[in-house]
Amino acid sequence: MKIDFGKTACDYAVYRAGFPEVLFERLAGFGIGRRGERILDLGTGTGTLGRGFARRGCDVTGLDPSTELLEQARAIDRAAGLDTIYVVARAEDTIFRDQCFDVVGAGQCWHWFDRPRAASEARRILVAKGRLVIAYFDWIPLPGNVVEATEKLIEHHNSAWKFGGGNGIHPQFLHDVAVAGFCDIETFSVDLDVPYSHEAWRGRIRASAGMGASLSPDRVAQFDRALESMLRERFPDDPLKAFHRLFAIVCRAP
Repeated sequence: MKIDFGKTACDYAVYRAGFPEVLFERLAGFGIGRRGERILDLGTGTGTLGRGFARRGCDVTGLDPSTELLEQARAIDRAAGLDTIYVVARAEDTIFRDQCFDVVGAGQCWHWFDRPRAASEARRILVAKGRLVIAYFDWIPLPGNVVEATEKLIEHHNSAWKFGGGNGIHPQFLHDVAVAGFCDIETFSVDLDVPYSHEAWRGRIRASAGMGASLSPDRVAQFDRALESMLRERFPDDPLKAFHRLFAIVCRAP
């Protein structure tokens, strides 16, 4: 399945709201997100993780290979009165000099990278004792909930999509950072019910890998009509609640 989030950049910017405030509150307990910190946000997309740090006065650079997503990120920042620097590049080859960032973050994207190379690159560009943060905010399917029903519908319309059934915990990434030489590796998770209007949930799913980032516009529209009908019939509450799990890895460069 070929993934190109640039194809769904507009829906991505509007409906993928990003990380909850509790992430930044928890990271503050690690001393991450202090005013003036130099932070690089890998795979920034429309800038959701980096924007959370920028609002706290950090000096943020966002990096992504998609020019379409970065255009959306700049537009959102202009509206928010923020001044993040955006660079077209990949996490495995950031083009930055050694030891030039205090924090490297990766939000909802580590699985898309060549993970060993990205971990090594993060260590190279971090200062001594700098921090790497890998964060995810995943929807979680439970028996009978709207996430489970939506995943089944995605699978019906896109048999190549194999990302369903997750639990939001990513222990395999701990190996990546340990092999790259990071230490003081810690994790935390928080479960949340996230309210979505029917329109917003449809937009969120259109902006996912299994839909707008991989299917033709006609097939996405066909799916969207089916999702609209399912929500109306099976989940009439508007807004509905979608169960999510926040998961983060925090580690330190030597």
